[in-house]
This record gives sequence, C-alpha cells and structure tokens, in this order.
Amino acid sequence: MTVLSEYLSALNAAGIETTETGSLTPASVWRIPAIAWERAAELAKIRGWRWSAGWGEDLGERLQINALLEREGRYLLLRAEVPAENPVLPSQALHYPAADRSERHTRDLLGIDFEGGDGRRWTRHHAWNETEHPLRKDFPVGGEPPETTPPDHDYPFVAAQGAGVYEIPVGPVHAGIIEPGHFRFQAVGETILNLEERLGYVHKGIEKIAEGRDAEGLARLAGRVSGDTTVGHAWAACLAMERACGVEAPERATFLRAILAERERIANHLGDLGAICNDVAFAFAHYQFGRLREDWLRTQRALFGHRLLMDRIVPGGVNVDLDKAATDRLDAELNRLGRELDTLIDICDRNTTLGDRLYTTGRLTVKTAAAFGCLGYVGRCAGQGFDARRDAPYPPYDQLTVKGVVEEAGDVASRFWVRYKEICVSLRLLRVLLGRLPESDIRTELPPPPAGAEGLGIVEGWRGEIVTYVRFGDDGRIDRFFPRDPSWLNWPALERIVLENIVPDFPVCNKSVNGSYSGVDL
Repeated sequence: MTVLSEYLSALNAAGIETTETGSLTPASVWRIPAIAWERAAELAKIRGWRWSAGWGEDLGERLQINALLEREGRYLLLRAEVPAENPVLPSQALHYPAADRSERHTRDLLGIDFEGGDGRRWTRHHAWNETEHPLRKDFPVGGEPPETTPPDHDYPFVAAQGAGVYEIPVGPVHAGIIEPGHFRFQAVGETILNLEERLGYVHKGIEKIAEGRDAEGLARLAGRVSGDTTVGHAWAACLAMERACGVEAPERATFLRAILAERERIANHLGDLGAICNDVAFAFAHYQFGRLREDWLRTQRALFGHRLLMDRIVPGGVNVDLDKAATDRLDAELNRLGRELDTLIDICDRNTTLGDRLYTTGRLTVKTAAAFGCLGYVGRCAGQGFDARRDAPYPPYDQLTVKGVVEEAGDVASRFWVRYKEICVSLRLLRVLLGRLPESDIRTELPPPPAGAEGLGIVEGWRGEIVTYVRFGDDGRIDRFFPRDPSWLNWPALERIVLENIVPDFPVCNKSVNGSYSGVDL
C-alpha cells in the first residue's frame, strides 16, 4: 500500500469524503469538506506526513484554502472551500505547529477564521482595519492607508511572572543592518525562560502586487522575495509557471540553474560560518570566511553579471551561459576554495574557545525539529534529513547523486558543521555539473497558458525546501502567487532553542538559524 492510498483509507474510515481532482506536479490534489480540515491534519500527522505549506485564494463567492503535505518524497495538496461571507474552518495548527503562522497570515490577508488557532494578528500590524483583507480581489493594490498608521503597542505577548523574572524587549529596529524584527524575552538573571518573536515589519504586499504580472515580471518579483535567495525563489517560480504552461526548460538550462543554486548555497554558508564565529568574538575566522565569500561573489559578477545572481533565471530557462574559458575558471576556483576552506575549518576545529561557545549552545531537539517541520541546515542538525534535490528530485538533480548531511546534536556547533558539510557537497556537485554541462539551448518560450492553469514549483534553496504556487488568469497573467520560504518553518524553532540558554548567547543562536525576515514578511 502506498503512502497516499494508506492515508486515503484512513480518511474514508473516518467518514471524510475525498474527491481526487488530478495532480499538480509533483503533488496529488484532493478536495475535502471544510469541516474535516482539522481531522484530516490529525490523521496525516499520525501517519508521518510533514506539513510543508499553506495558503488561501479568493475565488469570488468562495475562498479556497490549501495545505501541502509531504511524506517519503510524495506530495499531497489538500483543498477545502469556505463561503467568502463567513469563512470559518478548524485550525490544523492543533496538530501541526508549523501551520500556525501561515494560518495567521492567511487570516489577516483573506479573512479566514481558523477556529482553535492563535487568534492574534500576524501580518496586519494596524496598517489596515479588522474588516479589510488585502488579498481579496476587491481590495485596491495601493490600499487606503491612513495618514498615520496607528502604533502597534498592544500586541498581547505571553508574559511570565514570578520572583526575579524580568522582560527584555529587543527590536524591531536593531543596531546593525539586519531587517526589523521584535524579540520579547523573559529571563531570570541571564537565563532565558521564554522568547516570543514578532515579525511582519517589512510586509511588502508581494502576493498582491504579483496579480496581473506577466511571466517575466513574476520571475523578477520572485527573485526579490528574499534577496539572499534570489536564485532559489526565481527557480521555484519559473518551475511553477513552466509546469502550468506544460513546458520544460532545456537540459543545459537546468544544469546552469543548478550551478547558480549551488553557488548561492556556498556564498550564504560562507557568510554564515563567518558570522557565527563573529558572534562569539572569533574575528579572525569572520574575516577569512568573509574574504572567501567576497572572492566568490566577484567571480559571479564577472561571469554571470550579478554578485547575487539576480534575474539570471527566467521563465523557460536562463539568460546567461558559460563558455569553455568560464567553466575552466570556475573549476579552478572550486579547487582553490576547497584548499583554503580545509585550512580554515581546521583552525576553527582546533580553537577550544570557539568550541566552548558553540557546543551544547542553542540545542534543538529532534522532537521539536520534527514538530515544526524544520528545513535545511536547521532541520538537518536535528535529524530532519529531507532534501528536495534527493528526496523529490527535479532536473537536473534527478540525474545526480546528492549526499545527505544529517546530525542529531541540534546545537549551534551542529548548525555550523552542517553548513560546512553542505559546502563540501555543493563543491562536488558543481564539479559534476560543470563537467557534464550538456549542449542545448538555454531557454524555451512559454506558450500562452490556459485560463486557470496552475503550477507548483518545489526546489531546495540554501535554507531548505522552497514551495511556490502560481495560477494564471484569463488573460495569461498571474492571478495568484504564493512563495513559501523555508524561514516560515525555521523561525519558530528559535523560540525553543534559546530556552535555558543565557541572554548573551542569543545572538549566536539567532545567527545559527538565520531566518529571513523578508522571506516571511510577504
């Protein structure tokens, strides 16, 4: 019995009517009654399905809610509809904590009430009133902002009480150049008792301003969901649009996309390794990792035209190619980086002071990582080995062997070493990709999509699995766009890993997770 048929049998046994409505590559699509929304999640959780993403859509008189589940590399998209006048359905967050912030975001933007879930606003921040919902079709793109947005001073943070307990508010404006986010601590002495995050300060309206764009415009917008993941998000969006249009990118284009994605992964991991060291005052390593990253980015500027590889992935393929001289230069760079990285990592490994600050600090348990559905290096440091390149492969990874990187200690040191090991995996993949780069076109034209055509793009970004949903409207332009950054599922883990740690260790715990503010503040 397959994992899908096993789950279907469980739904039928529970009296939940299920209508299979085809597939949305790579996912099967099932429609269920809204009243069974929570019960379906409970049965999925019991059977080991991972909650991956959730989003809503305005279909006119009715609203549609989607939940994407994954198990053993198989994806299932559950759908239910509720009336637009009084949209209510039970919360899945009762069984999947990962669904909490997604449901709150959907409630704020579409007005769907998830009974039993966290009723506090998440995305709104007083920018529009309780009866306005920006993702409804009748809401203007520019909104109707008040002359002065009321201050967000009454958010009901969880409070801790007792002798010696005090609060530490941090942010949303920080002393560095990071994006805004608020962290509310309760502590006794230096020991953290509780942490609660408050994000949403850079809400950009990406889902709304995507409506009406053509494929080219959507690809550019997707590349700006989170600037450090421009390749990952653009690839996921283009893959979704290509599947909706029924075309595949040329083989050479898929190899070039993978080269760009692995380079993005290495660049970010190099930066994070240095930043983790910097947060515990090991400045030498920070400088050296930063130097390696800067050399890497300069090569990208020289060969691909952009340091961060923005707008290189386009609908139907890529808009940049490599000649023999370029591939030779890239191959030589791989060898040089490998040698220097080995030396630098050995220095870090021998530094007992660094180890004292990183080992056992900010521990994420396997149980908590599984409950939140943590992804990428955050999940892999605590036993969650899912990697879309290997477990749900897409071209060209379906032709490659991707080595898994998994640890279980779950501390900052594990997140440091997982990043290093992922760089090593990416270096090997880049050598294979450059050596096997096929001859073909690098782009194909997208035909006009039929009205209502849908696509799902799932790729392994450097933070983990990225999920993008696209639906075209009657005129071949975008009617709905939803990008789910891995940070949606990794940010909540930070609230757990800092518990029982000292306040001065929060910066390195935070950096070891390094969630994207922009990626969740759509």
